[in-house]
Amino acid sequence: MKKDTTPFFVGYLKPPKKLRKFLLTAGLGLAAVLTVVGLVIGATQDDPGDGAFRFDYGPQTVSGVIEMLPYPILHVTEGSKRVEAGQTLMLAAGGKTGVVNRASRLEGKTVTATGVVLERGELTMLQLRGGKRGLKAAEGDATPPPSEHLGRWKLAGEICDGKCLAGAMRPSRGLAHKACAALCLIGDIPPVFVSSKPVEGSDFMLILNEDGGPLPRSAYDYIAQFISVEGDLSRHGDMLVFRIDPDKIEVL
Repeated sequence: MKKDTTPFFVGYLKPPKKLRKFLLTAGLGLAAVLTVVGLVIGATQDDPGDGAFRFDYGPQTVSGVIEMLPYPILHVTEGSKRVEAGQTLMLAAGGKTGVVNRASRLEGKTVTATGVVLERGELTMLQLRGGKRGLKAAEGDATPPPSEHLGRWKLAGEICDGKCLAGAMRPSRGLAHKACAALCLIGDIPPVFVSSKPVEGSDFMLILNEDGGPLPRSAYDYIAQFISVEGDLSRHGDMLVFRIDPDKIEVL
């Protein structure tokens, strides 16, 4: 009987010499194909922009006055190397939690805030350190700058949570994006409306109910969808605030 000399691959043994060239070529070819596929998929995705945790800045400590809208914002009166006096910052804690309870006790008071900056364009948030290390009363008197009413607007855009949008996460789409943003808003992260076109020089605005209360849960159904909505626009410091009529939301 003639002996069968056809090379045969066994996973736990060294490959036969006649198969080594084929396996090497096939492996390199597969790696090249997967690399090209990955580049093609990446090229079709939207540019996530420059939003990010600015750990390179290091911890920032600023002073200012808290205004509850009812989500807390900080009007900076004494800045740092990376945060200028006159800026208005959204505030959040670690993870998917806001700082409504911590900040509400200090409403209208001068405070010192320490944390990590998140930035996306003109949208800036400070993720506070825990407890009094992150937010505490300070000496001195201060009052929030007066708000400026900018009229009634109908805008097209998307409702997002302010923390992930500012840079905690890369922008996504679909069900995962909607679920992530909803969990953040449930945790009292400030909600943000991303306008399809700049409004008064800004693409982003804090979004509230029409009576100035928190964004109503009925609006959560429209998170991460392209919508149009009507409401009153105002400026608080250098931050736009959009008080919407949830009954006027339409999916585009």
